[in-house]
Amino acid sequence: MALLTTPDERFEAVPDYDYEPAYVEVDVDPADGGDEPNPRMAYVDVEPTDEGERGTDDRETFLCLHGEPTWGFLYRKMIPGLRERGRVVVPDLLGFGRSDKYDRREAYDYETHYDALAGLVEALDLTDVTLVCQDWGGILGLPYATRNEERFSRLVPMNTGVPSGRQEMPEAWEEFRAFVERVEELPVGMLIQNATATELPDDVIGAYEAPFHTEAAKAGAYEFPDMVPRKGGGDGAAYTREAAERLKAWEKPAFVLFADSDPITRPNRDPLRELIPTASDQPDVWVEGAMHFLQEDAGESIAEEIVAFVDRTS
Repeated sequence: MALLTTPDERFEAVPDYDYEPAYVEVDVDPADGGDEPNPRMAYVDVEPTDEGERGTDDRETFLCLHGEPTWGFLYRKMIPGLRERGRVVVPDLLGFGRSDKYDRREAYDYETHYDALAGLVEALDLTDVTLVCQDWGGILGLPYATRNEERFSRLVPMNTGVPSGRQEMPEAWEEFRAFVERVEELPVGMLIQNATATELPDDVIGAYEAPFHTEAAKAGAYEFPDMVPRKGGGDGAAYTREAAERLKAWEKPAFVLFADSDPITRPNRDPLRELIPTASDQPDVWVEGAMHFLQEDAGESIAEEIVAFVDRTS
């Protein structure tokens, strides 16, 4: 058993994501009691393009959280638009991207991921944050944001939710989980292509596969599907149920922004928008022609929507 670090050369051919990575050591314990040293979480921290024109008191910090089985590269189309309005921080969740990876599924549980995210946000001392979160980025990020409201100014949940842990899952999700459980080699690039409306070029597929230099490095990607809180399974329902209760009282701006063609998360959109009191103050927008990885399908236009949201709520 070991803590794995993906060799840097695996990322040399990654296109359109030439931001210098930085690292934070996070104080977490593997769920199975392993005695590995504290892992490092990777992130990119992109300064705004118009820093000279906009005062530091008026600039945003966008915290962009990815999900399964992607990494910060997923936000490469959005960073240029967001950085016109502020600083953009894009972490790789533990077990993904350039972050360290446990080599066994049993090392991961909800608290391990939550504590790692908390450790990164607190090490960077992020404040005045607009949270942009998708998939597991929301399942982790929304509970953290609602427990730490003083750090967050806005929420932008995308193709995500705060599951009750009692809900039935869509058939498409059940098929996805069953596939992950039975394969001997997880085809990360294929999974991303199948949940993206855009035809991805080979170098982009390669970029999504780059973090996983061995099959053991995919342990976190294997585990995330089974970890989704749901009826009869999963982990973290206490966190997500608490987040749902806290979101009912959320008074800061929130903009729920979902793709119109994601068979897994589309049903979450209206209940989430109705749950957060301030969400109905924002335009009723669907991202058209996009699937689960809406950042791939419409990243540039999504960034424009988010910047407009920040402008009208500042």
